[in-house]
Amino acid sequence: MQNWKGRLRAGSIHLGISLCIAALAAALVFGLWYPYPYREISGGRSLFMLVAGVDVIMGPLITLIIFNRAKPRRELVMDFTVVGLLQVAALSYGLWTVFVARPVHLVFEYSRMSVVHAIDIDTDLLAKAPAALQKLPVTGPTTIALRPFKDAAEEFDATMAAIGGPSLSARSDLWQPYANSTTDILKESKPASDLLTRFASQTVLIDRTIENTGKPVAQLRYLPLVGRDNAWTVLLDATTAEPLGFLPIDPF
Repeated sequence: MQNWKGRLRAGSIHLGISLCIAALAAALVFGLWYPYPYREISGGRSLFMLVAGVDVIMGPLITLIIFNRAKPRRELVMDFTVVGLLQVAALSYGLWTVFVARPVHLVFEYSRMSVVHAIDIDTDLLAKAPAALQKLPVTGPTTIALRPFKDAAEEFDATMAAIGGPSLSARSDLWQPYANSTTDILKESKPASDLLTRFASQTVLIDRTIENTGKPVAQLRYLPLVGRDNAWTVLLDATTAEPLGFLPIDPF
């Protein structure tokens, strides 16, 4: 019984330390790589919870199993060192996985907005992007757009390639600055007031999101937003096309 009390105490201390480290990792992931709403749109929350959950459980559980006050102090230190190194290695690998899957751009894709993730981008094509867009951001997605196709042949080839490979929005050879497409974005978007008619049951959510933009509904437009496994709605400034708000509503 005394041995189990010691194990539980050691496991609890280890759990507390692991939770603190996980909290710091969460601040990094959700503060930089997956800011709202991309933690939801890009699956950042579930991915991080899987990584952190395994790491937080693994270390304290091993400590609970191996801790024994009867062991020499040097052996206990060695045990904790090995467990700590395993835990750090697991967390580092998990965070690297989360990092390479991070969202890097919110892209206007001709008739909708799409989220592009670092893992989706062909590094060979990245060299063909405008110089300012060749370095992928690490502090959350930036807004960019796809340029018009040069001709029908390029459009056909790109569309066919997207069927069996990366989406058009991940084609960095088609990227251009977001401001270059402002006119097209506003042309393709629809009045935000339409959302209140189409989704009457979501009026409270829509009104709250519109209020948070700081703009009246008459000065907002919207486009569908395609994420990793779901569709949202992005609210845009009716003059600049700047994204101002996000709704967990599929507008297709």
